[in-house]
Amino acid sequence: MLDLRRLRILHGLSQHGTVAATAAALHLTGPAVSQHLAALEREAGTPLLEKQGRTLAFTPAGRLLVSHAEVILDDLAAAESAMAAVSENGGTGTVRLASFASAARQLLPSAWAGLREAGTVSLRLVQEEPDDALESLRRQDVDIALVHSYSLLPRSIPPRCEDRRLLEDPVLLALDPARAAGLAPGEPVRLERFADHPWLVPAADLSCREMIHRACGAAGFVPPVTAEASDFAVLVAFAASGAGVALVPAMALPDGPLGVSLHPLEEPLTRKVFALTRTGTARRPDIRTVLDHLERSARDWTGRYF
Repeated sequence: MLDLRRLRILHGLSQHGTVAATAAALHLTGPAVSQHLAALEREAGTPLLEKQGRTLAFTPAGRLLVSHAEVILDDLAAAESAMAAVSENGGTGTVRLASFASAARQLLPSAWAGLREAGTVSLRLVQEEPDDALESLRRQDVDIALVHSYSLLPRSIPPRCEDRRLLEDPVLLALDPARAAGLAPGEPVRLERFADHPWLVPAADLSCREMIHRACGAAGFVPPVTAEASDFAVLVAFAASGAGVALVPAMALPDGPLGVSLHPLEEPLTRKVFALTRTGTARRPDIRTVLDHLERSARDWTGRYF
């Protein structure tokens, strides 16, 4: 019979890559991890790992067993969540959450305050871009991943994950008021009107950059980039100075006076903000409580913005 603890260690090795990293993540020693993996191979009756130079690689049987281990561990997590849901003390605990910057700034402070006032759940936050947050969720380093998906750049839901939609975040054109001559405040615009303007864009490694290229491409032009930055607040400040135009999600707008003219697009562009959990774990009372507070924060933000 296969030992569940050893399956967890095998799965950990698939996530972390080396025995040393797996041992550190699972709070074990390296020799203990190696011994458990050797015992699991004896239980399986076939080699699961093989040496490739100085590293370990999975055999076909090892990869097959890892895929089954993922299902087993997810089902176990779902069972634990279901049991916690009927437990009188199930609503307490620490929930680990990964979030991209603008969602962390706009949604988490009020959610955090509400949780602190209730006194039953605490949060542990790490700021990560969506791809990194999804990887953290897959490795089970976090319980909830706050991510986004642009209408022009859909993001697929990973296997054995569930999503809870929080809000639709409109993407707006930000420009120096002097460039907005003839436009009423908040008037929708067509992007092709700004094909010859200098463009301010996010850094190349962000999905927001790809969103802008797709939007401009759909409008029939390649944006002439004059500046790029990883922080939308920087792009808005540059737009206010007259350096160019930028597409900015409403949630990413900085607080206070902006000094820019903001316009939705005639062909609306939005990004969906949603919370991802591993299948079944959203029934865990502490995770469900955090998700409920996030939904409340999203409704409050939408009400303030619109």
